[in-house]
Amino acid sequence: MSTPADDPLSRERAHLSASRAALRAMREDVESLDISDVTANWVNAQILEHQIGERIKALADLSDTPLFFGRLDYLHAPGAEQAEGAEGERPRPEAAYQTLHIGRRHVHDADGDPMVIDWRAPVSQPFYRASKKDPMDVGLRRRFGYTGGDLTAYEDEHLSDPAEAAKASKLLQQEIERPRVGPMRDIVATIQPEQDEIVRSGLSGTVCVQGGPGTGKTAVGLHRVAYLLYAHRERLARTGTLVIGPNRSFLHYIEQVLPALGELTVRQATVDDLVAHVEVRGTDDAAAAIVKGDARMAEVLRSALYAHVTLPTEPVVVVRGSRRWRVPAYELEEIVRELLDRGIRYGAAREALPQRIAHAVLVQMERSGEAPDDRVQDAVARNAAVKAAVKAIWPPVDPAKLVLRLLTDVDFLAVHADGILTEEEQKTILWARPVRSVKSAKWSPADTVLVDEATDLVDRTPSLGHVVLDEAQDLSPMQYRAVGRRCTTGSATVLGDLAQGTTPWATRSWDDALTHLGKPDAVIEELTAGFRVPTDVITYASRLLPRIAPGLTPVASVRENPGSFEVRPVTGDADVVAACTQALRNEGSIGLIAADARVPALAQALTAAGIPYLSPGEETTPDCRLTLVPASLAKGLEYDYVVLDEPQAVVDGEPDERTGLRRLYVALTRAVSGLTVTHAAPLPPQLG
Repeated sequence: MSTPADDPLSRERAHLSASRAALRAMREDVESLDISDVTANWVNAQILEHQIGERIKALADLSDTPLFFGRLDYLHAPGAEQAEGAEGERPRPEAAYQTLHIGRRHVHDADGDPMVIDWRAPVSQPFYRASKKDPMDVGLRRRFGYTGGDLTAYEDEHLSDPAEAAKASKLLQQEIERPRVGPMRDIVATIQPEQDEIVRSGLSGTVCVQGGPGTGKTAVGLHRVAYLLYAHRERLARTGTLVIGPNRSFLHYIEQVLPALGELTVRQATVDDLVAHVEVRGTDDAAAAIVKGDARMAEVLRSALYAHVTLPTEPVVVVRGSRRWRVPAYELEEIVRELLDRGIRYGAAREALPQRIAHAVLVQMERSGEAPDDRVQDAVARNAAVKAAVKAIWPPVDPAKLVLRLLTDVDFLAVHADGILTEEEQKTILWARPVRSVKSAKWSPADTVLVDEATDLVDRTPSLGHVVLDEAQDLSPMQYRAVGRRCTTGSATVLGDLAQGTTPWATRSWDDALTHLGKPDAVIEELTAGFRVPTDVITYASRLLPRIAPGLTPVASVRENPGSFEVRPVTGDADVVAACTQALRNEGSIGLIAADARVPALAQALTAAGIPYLSPGEETTPDCRLTLVPASLAKGLEYDYVVLDEPQAVVDGEPDERTGLRRLYVALTRAVSGLTVTHAAPLPPQLG
């Protein structure tokens, strides 16, 4: 008869309890730090206090989140090269250990010995990549099952034993299929080898991930950020990181993933947030938005901006004391042409021009026997005659006013779009009514991207160390340029699915997109193994692929559970509500997805039936698990069970059939465990 000490589950529970106690001690050590005698001034004290506060947050113990999820038993002690930690750190003491528990963050005991190893450490990599064919010196891989934060099961895989038959991990499958309530959770316990390869790819290179529904591309992108912050923390602390999502609902849905991994410093934004130089109060029709989003608009803007530069025809005369110094017009022209040929930003060239003119004056002074220094050059550059000449030659330009003139002045646009845009395209983007000022203009989202481009032509946009761009397939070429200039000196992770492009300007090829982003040499990876969407559901949705993305590899679900799937004819909204009621009998989150025009009627029907519901972005709770989702906001979200209302209405809600079918493909693939399709009208013929 075994005692608790002999029971592996009891020992692992004891280790979990001890690890949580060690984590609390680590946090208490940081909380007890006294910085009163180590800071030279108030500013240093504030900075150090902020850093300590962030460290305390990072060491928080999430009671319902497993502290460790796996264990590796190495046949030999890992080498020092495996045990090396993040950038600038010494090899970690885990090099001396053969048994390692793998978790979300590093935890050590009072002596500094590791109790939990960060999943991002090199020594943890075999947890994701070791196999029977390549055990990577791992004798045993153990996975843990949890209920809430309690360790309730374990499962062993003996990689070095050729006699043990390879079998699928039940705990891994259960973790993938586990019902979810609340925001998106991390996948750190279920990362697959092909995903891990992308997650651990280097900081210097840009990676583009093409992944169908349920392949985990969003989670892979977020985990890559967490890995890069671990491996290159000092560098990225200086340069910054950014996650870009398609809308606020999506960002709210994913916002807890990185904090759960101990990363609190990553900024999140939409493309509209990045280019918010002017207030958006208008919209474009599809035709105008397509032209405004075309990369050729960058050429039009450049032409319009540099048309403000006028070659000088008069000399500049600088008076200093009793002397007059004359810079002739031909010499000024040489200076201006040289600045234009260098291709530097408009604003930088304008700032350089007075210094160049002053330098020409100083050369004359030196020839006459004077010995001017830098202070004299600065004084000449500020001379009234020089300032007047600079204003006439290279006047200041407000980016928003420049774009406004292009969109409202027929002749101005015609001059600078000549040979770039057709006459019909020029008419398409011109505003019908004149506008008095930048503030009174009804800017559209596409207009703000043009203002951002013009702003960058005037003054360089600061670059970050790494940018993650999710749902990238919906961006226009000009939006790609807006994102690209924010990582000109850094790298990017581009995530998307060509089959889910639901804008009229949706990306047709990743090669084109990466060129507009300024990363033409990026590596393109494809994820085709589906871990989220059940087999029957993804097979049904894939019927649309020949029409919406010919040539794209369909997702192959690796789920053993086929999930529940039903196509149900209905006669009215009451039947749709009944389908939701049935779905609510299951555990987990429920999404009722419908064409945007159908949402008010369904909201009324749910209210009449006494069923509470949420809007996208609002966090589900055990008491309110149903979210009413307009089809236009469904992208990137997921629910355990989905009721999809009127597929044909989803298609009809878009400006063209292909975009409508892509929107339908998105809606069909939001389910993790089950999908019920309700329809009173005939189904789209592409669904068979």
